[in-house]
Amino acid sequence: MFLSVFDVFKIGVGPSSSHTMGPMSAANRFLDLLLSNEWPRPSSNVHVASIKVSLHGSLAHTGIGHGTGRAVILGLMGERPDQVDPDRMDIVIDEVERSGRIMPPGHPAYQFQPKTDLIFDKKVPLPGHANGMSFSAFDKDDRLLVKRIYYSVGGGFVVTDTELEQMRADKKKSAASGERIPFPFATAKQMLEMSERSGLSIAQMKRANEETRMSSDELDAGLDRIWAAMSSCIDRGLKVDGIMPGGLKVRRRARAIHDKLQEEWRSNRINPLLANDWLSVYAMAVNEENAAGGRVVTAPTNGAAGVIPATIRYYQHFHEDWDQDGIRNYLLTAAAVGGIIKHNASISGAEVGCQGEVGSAAAMAAAGLAAVMGASPEQIENAAEIALEHHLGMTCDPVAGLVQVPCIERNALGAVKAVTAASLAIKGDGQHFVPLDACIETMRQTGYDMSEKYKETSTGGLAVNVVEC
Repeated sequence: MFLSVFDVFKIGVGPSSSHTMGPMSAANRFLDLLLSNEWPRPSSNVHVASIKVSLHGSLAHTGIGHGTGRAVILGLMGERPDQVDPDRMDIVIDEVERSGRIMPPGHPAYQFQPKTDLIFDKKVPLPGHANGMSFSAFDKDDRLLVKRIYYSVGGGFVVTDTELEQMRADKKKSAASGERIPFPFATAKQMLEMSERSGLSIAQMKRANEETRMSSDELDAGLDRIWAAMSSCIDRGLKVDGIMPGGLKVRRRARAIHDKLQEEWRSNRINPLLANDWLSVYAMAVNEENAAGGRVVTAPTNGAAGVIPATIRYYQHFHEDWDQDGIRNYLLTAAAVGGIIKHNASISGAEVGCQGEVGSAAAMAAAGLAAVMGASPEQIENAAEIALEHHLGMTCDPVAGLVQVPCIERNALGAVKAVTAASLAIKGDGQHFVPLDACIETMRQTGYDMSEKYKETSTGGLAVNVVEC
């Protein structure tokens, strides 16, 4: 089982990896399909004249708050999550709404009226996943030419219905079958066994796997780009204040908290909660940027994007021996744990609730932080388990479908839990009662049993018990 660090950490835009980045990527894939020879054409004289899109399941229920419709429009205009300019998004969308056409580069113009051709279908879920969407292309006589179903399965990953079935079939095969990497671990148990046999750390094994696809210098440059994007997101979030978009009138708080902490730092006043306060403000800065549609990194999702950057900045802030290699090893270790969680359970809030988003992020952060603090592989696995275990059962119930309440504060608390988990694990010898694999399987089962009301549909929990203002 191999999931690249650059699949786990992807640069994109907010507010949601599954509801914003995923649908944008699905639209990109559909455009690519239209230019390909992978669909049968009735004749050479038949051409696509119009496109229609329908959103289903969680995408339909919370898509407006998550900007899903906007993401589809941007994707159909050829914009990609890692390249789109957040400052131009409104201009692009306004042009489509005004003209009733999409004009992606390299394509002819297609008819597309967002009010009628983009449907939020809350009644008919698609069978493969809670985040389903259907793209259809028609000729000038409104005859269907090609249709594709895509699923946004969390973390910005998008698959077709056939690819989803193949993914599920692959999980049933031997973890080592067909792998061409030196350390094909699919479980935490396998990861620890391979580490013991090889004498390598988790980060070193992950690096060896990555270097089958790229050089060491390319890997380091990519890791540095990921951290630079995370760090820039923190810095932007600490400088901006005001009301976040969406209608809840939630005010940004990170800048004001940061200013108070800076004043406290300069005055040398004793603050027993100092580390927690800094962790919290870093995480909140990221997720306020995410809620505003800014540039973020999936870690492993947008909704949980603040936990890992916050703990890395904490590492820089409070550990005098930090260095760039340490940050790279942190990201590699975190990605190894994130890959195991995604392979054996889910990182999608629409599939397993927020335990799969902030819970997974906290486990990854705890593992990465423990690694750079000198932990053994067994202690790293323990740190990840502690962090994940204490997010089990966490629901995803965003108020008004916006990634604001309770998501922003939830990232702050996830970062605090991650640091605490790493500290507890390092003080032990790596032996513990609940294996990480058992905790991951528990999360999967809990998510399966969880009511759909609590899985990013905004039809239960805080989403219905808090009055929207």
